[in-house]
Amino acid sequence: MDALKTFGLFVLTAVAEIVGCYLPYLWLKEDRSAWILIPAAVSLALFAWLLSLHPTAAGRVYAAYGGVYVGVAILWLWAVDGIRPSTTDWVGVAVSLVGMGIIMFGRRA
Repeated sequence: MDALKTFGLFVLTAVAEIVGCYLPYLWLKEDRSAWILIPAAVSLALFAWLLSLHPTAAGRVYAAYGGVYVGVAILWLWAVDGIRPSTTDWVGVAVSLVGMGIIMFGRRA
């Protein structure tokens, strides 16, 4: 159950980071109101706080989180940008998640 909880926390963290970066993108590229930067800042603060909830070393958490981030970013591409991921996108996600699992749950010296 700890692995599922860790994975879920990584997913929430990835969503917070993506939202925190996507909103300024909308402001810069699609001429949205600067007010959109306020929820972006809140989302990025939430992202940092969520990363701090993991009990293991920060560097390991950041490295493993990257694998989950790749998967959530591809889902974002599909759900928000309306672009259907390719087979190679999904293979890349699988490779990233395997790497994440090795980093987080591998044997320690």
